[in-house]
Amino acid sequence: MNPHPVLSVHGLACARGDRTLFTDLGFELAGGELLMVQGGNGQGKTSLLRLLTGLSGPVAGEVRWRGEAIAKSREAFHRDMAYLAHANGIKEDLTPLENLRFQAGLAGRGFDTDAAEQALRKLGLARCLDLPARVLSFGQRRRVALAGLLIASALLWIMDEPLTGLDVRGVALVESLLREHLQRGGMVVMTTHQALTLDGASVRTLQVGRREDA
Repeated sequence: MNPHPVLSVHGLACARGDRTLFTDLGFELAGGELLMVQGGNGQGKTSLLRLLTGLSGPVAGEVRWRGEAIAKSREAFHRDMAYLAHANGIKEDLTPLENLRFQAGLAGRGFDTDAAEQALRKLGLARCLDLPARVLSFGQRRRVALAGLLIASALLWIMDEPLTGLDVRGVALVESLLREHLQRGGMVVMTTHQALTLDGASVRTLQVGRREDA
């Protein structure tokens, strides 16, 4: 058990239609830790992430942030949490900068243009700042979505398959971003089908559903 958990899950149960995905699931996460959610397709990984964000409600149990159920502290929790879904959520007619401004507005966060431009440049999009997203590759759109994490100033990152569409350099960049976030005391809950190199980071795993080799 973690001495000072910030995120904790207690007796969580989730169902999809008539099918139970998991029951009595629990874990704790403290600053500087990454939790890798593992499981086969359809076993409930994305469903768990949605429960952690508060976008879906559990059949039973609860998610707590700083000891309080997120259902009772939704605004405070959402200020501290940033979610990168499997889909990029990028508006095709907007530029990368405009997309970040739009996302910040939806999340109720302030927007710093200079910080946003810096994040986009850090993610290799310096030549794409004035281009509409519709002309960007899928990998470039993924980088725009990742830039949203950087400017959110959130303690907790929840990431669903963040490496989708990225080349080798993009994967290495995400690994660097994760290490930096954890070193600053941030936390990550994520899924991925790809191998990650996070030397020196505190990485734990959580199996959801049946093991594929069971």
